[in-house]
Amino acid sequence: CSQATETLFRMAVTRGVVKPIKHGEVGSKGGASCRLVIKVVSFFFHHRFIIGKEEIPTHSVVAGESQPSAEKPDSRRKTLLASTRELLESICKRGPRHRCCKHYNDNCMSYCVKGFVRMFSVGCVIQCLLKVPSAFRQMFSKPSRLPSLFYNKDNFQLGVFLGSFVSIYKGTSCLLRWMRNIDDELHALIAGFLAGVSMFFYKSTTISMYLFSKLVETIYFKGIEAGRLPYIPHADTIIYAVSTAICFQAAVMEVQNLRPTYWKFLLRLTKGRFALMNRQLLDVFGTEASRDFKGFVPKLDPRYTTVHTEFSII
Repeated sequence: CSQATETLFRMAVTRGVVKPIKHGEVGSKGGASCRLVIKVVSFFFHHRFIIGKEEIPTHSVVAGESQPSAEKPDSRRKTLLASTRELLESICKRGPRHRCCKHYNDNCMSYCVKGFVRMFSVGCVIQCLLKVPSAFRQMFSKPSRLPSLFYNKDNFQLGVFLGSFVSIYKGTSCLLRWMRNIDDELHALIAGFLAGVSMFFYKSTTISMYLFSKLVETIYFKGIEAGRLPYIPHADTIIYAVSTAICFQAAVMEVQNLRPTYWKFLLRLTKGRFALMNRQLLDVFGTEASRDFKGFVPKLDPRYTTVHTEFSII
C-alpha cells in the first residue's frame, strides 16, 4: 500500500497536480536496505520496543492516583557489578519524576537519555549490519577500505534518527504530564508529531509513506471500533490488488515514477523481461514511457506481430 501511495504521489508531482514540499518526508512522519529498515522499524513499533510500554496510555490518569512502587533489591551479598548497577539506579531515581509517569525506576531526565542511548545503539548496529555484504566482497579485493565502511558518519544517521525520535517523544510526554498534571492519550499525538522532526537525520520517503499508511490504517480501525466507519470484508485483499495494479501500470507506462528498488525487484522477478517492452510506442500517451530506456527497441519477429514496422526484423 505504501509503495502504491508513493507511486501515485510521484505521478501527481510529474503531472503538476501536486507541488512537492521541501522536507515533506519530515512532515509525513509527524531502499534494498530501506526495505530492511522498514521491517526493523515495523517490528520495533509492533512490539513497542522503540517508545516502550510506559508511553502507551490506556486511559487518562490524574495525579494523585496510586502508582505501584519500584521493586527494591533485597540481596545482601553484592558483587562489584551489582554495586555499580545499584549506584547507577540510585542516581537515576534522584531528580524530578511526575506522579503520572510510569517510568518508576528513573527520573524524567534519565528516562529520556536512556531512551536515546538505547535506540541510538540499535540504529548504529543495524547500519553496520547492512554494510556486512559490501565488507565481505571487499575483504579480499580492497581490504584497506574495510574500516571506512563501518566508521563513517552515514552509519550514525539511523541511530540519531531513532534515538532523537525516542528522546523527543518521551521528553514531550513527560513535559505535558508536568504541565497538565494528567496522563492523557492526547499527549501521544502531540509527542509523535514533534518527534517527527527527527526525520531530518534520516530522510526517507519510503519510511515516511510506510508510517503514513500505518496512520491511515490505525485511524480506520479506530473508526470501526467507535462505530463511525463501516467494516469492509476482504478490504486487505482489495487494497493489495489495487496497489499491485497501480505499481504495474507505472512499471509499464512511467517507470521514472516507480521506486527504483521496486523496479529492480520486478526485473529480478521476471528475469529482466519487464524491460524488453517497446516503450517508444507508448510515448504517444504522454507519460514518457521510454525516457529511461535510451531508445531501446526490441527485435521482433514479424511472423508474430500484427503490425509490421521498421522495428521488426526477419
